[in-house]
Amino acid sequence: MELYGLVSVIDEHVFGDAASFRDQFVRATNDSQRNQSLRNRLTPICIRTLRKQVVEYVSYTRRIPITQDFTPRDDEHQLYESVSAFLQRETLISLPVSQRHLITLVLRKLLASSTFAIAGTLRRLVDRLQAMQQEMQQQDEDDVLIEESEFDGIGELKEEWDSESGLGVQPANVNQQAGSLSHIDPELLAEELDELLKFSSLADRITINAKGEALIPALETALSRATAIGAQRKAVVFTESRRTQEYLFNLLNKNGYDGQTILMNGANDDPLSKDIYKEWLKRHEGQKCVSGSKSVDIKAAIVEEFKDRATILIATEAAAEGINLQFCSLVVNFDLPWNPQRIEQRIGRCHRYGQKHDVVVVNFLNRRNQADERVFELLSEKFTLFDGVFGASDQVLGALESGVDIERRIALAYQTCRTPEQIAQAFDKLQADLDDQIQSRMEDTREVLLENFDEDVAARLKVHRDKTLESLSEREQWLLNLTRSELNGEATFEPTEPRFRYTGDQTRPCYYHFDWKKAQTNGDTFYREGHELARTLID
Repeated sequence: MELYGLVSVIDEHVFGDAASFRDQFVRATNDSQRNQSLRNRLTPICIRTLRKQVVEYVSYTRRIPITQDFTPRDDEHQLYESVSAFLQRETLISLPVSQRHLITLVLRKLLASSTFAIAGTLRRLVDRLQAMQQEMQQQDEDDVLIEESEFDGIGELKEEWDSESGLGVQPANVNQQAGSLSHIDPELLAEELDELLKFSSLADRITINAKGEALIPALETALSRATAIGAQRKAVVFTESRRTQEYLFNLLNKNGYDGQTILMNGANDDPLSKDIYKEWLKRHEGQKCVSGSKSVDIKAAIVEEFKDRATILIATEAAAEGINLQFCSLVVNFDLPWNPQRIEQRIGRCHRYGQKHDVVVVNFLNRRNQADERVFELLSEKFTLFDGVFGASDQVLGALESGVDIERRIALAYQTCRTPEQIAQAFDKLQADLDDQIQSRMEDTREVLLENFDEDVAARLKVHRDKTLESLSEREQWLLNLTRSELNGEATFEPTEPRFRYTGDQTRPCYYHFDWKKAQTNGDTFYREGHELARTLID
């Protein structure tokens, strides 16, 4: 029904009334036939325009990748290897059978994020086993082992995995009887609890993370580079864990960024974010930018704070969609998602239309983990996510059926590979499969584009720069003529371009231009019907 509403904005007659649409498409039982019918209906009005097709009209900057290596200390590496081997067991009493593949994925992500991220979940697993050992409760399949307060976006991730359960990726040889208390061997439970207690104790003893320590010099280098090219001294740092977010906030405040760092996550319930929101409401009281929705407004408040005052925004996936950070040209992937589409969403917050500087993308890479290196190689080289003008958006990501599928395949490699040879073999196979899939889908896409591309569209858009005046629409010509008449003696108009210098306001005389692109290039004010000066003249 969201699709129905969206199409109705364009043409209310495409699908007829809502009841008819529901009968044909919502309640349809033949998915294949329904989808083909939808495609046929949408062909005239749903057109995918690649960024490279509009580069002549819209300017895009480049992406510049920087890889920040780090080498975990021995205690961090020991924790990682121990928990990783633990998760590869055929039977785990501490994890609900129905959620094991998802929880295993999240635990691995928390483990790679920071020791602080995994510590809380390890404690929860310990509590779960201790309660079972004391026979205080049955093992509940609905127990919440990963909370939003630990892994931002767990709900969305669960929906994605549940909706694509047909992909068939499950942990190896999970004992389906492990979920019932009556089938649990008390000795196995005690052994597993003992191991988890050791893991939890080790995680609590680790107070310094090599990855976090590497962020300090990496940030300073990248910020200095941004300043050198004229960009603002601002960086957005992405992590998947709120505990890691809290750790980085404290770390940066102790290392030269006190009072310059703010947070954004799914809750935004920390004291600093609340204060920012209150001040924003005071500044904009009675203005249209206040929507009345707290979740929307608090995001807007944090973005404004980042734009006008702060230097660093530490964000979870909550900031990967729906916000515009084009004033920032430095993206730091402290944690790297395995879903390439999520990475593209992150970078797209800054690398978008309106960005005036090349965007630097910093990625952290664990040099003591071969699987992590292969994941980075896959995302970097196969999907070209981090460099170039367009990144992966135009063709490669568009050719993928699902980024969740790739995430599952990577999770399976981590879950089943125990030697460097097995890791190499698994990722070689994944890369070969992706090559075939991408090539096949790109050929299909090219065929569709050739069938539907209307050359007249490009011909009408291409306007020679010397004919800019002729290209003005009728309404723009009216506005230009009106402006000439009303500002007679107060403005100087150029003969070959729709541009003028207004001197009526002696305090700040400036140039105005009807062409937004040239206005941006010249540093002029973009003059249009909605501009304050134009509205005054029209009135």
